[in-house]
Amino acid sequence: MNFVFVGIGGAFGSLARYQLGKVISQKSATTFPVGTFIINITGAILLGMVSSLNISKNMYLLLGDGFLGAYTTFSTFMYEGFNLFQENEKLNAFIYILGSLILGIIGYILGFWLGNLIKII
Repeated sequence: MNFVFVGIGGAFGSLARYQLGKVISQKSATTFPVGTFIINITGAILLGMVSSLNISKNMYLLLGDGFLGAYTTFSTFMYEGFNLFQENEKLNAFIYILGSLILGIIGYILGFWLGNLIKII
């Protein structure tokens, strides 16, 4: 049954990532991978929120492991970071990779804090 929750969440998460990434890419005229950057940071914030809430195991499998696991993407992050290096955009590559890691951690912490704040209210 766990596979069903993860699979359903993953299907919706990957579709959300694809559509949002497409919209962001169309609106940005840069070689910097803005779409994946925004998606991964918002995913970290949302995962922090989901992690802080007292939700059932099945709901966590659906939202955390499924939706957010598919919504964020480490493989695309690595691919785009590597491509920036190959295209001799070393500064953008460092900004993208380090910025994603640092803001991802901060985003998760912020999301966890926001989730706890929601529980209080």
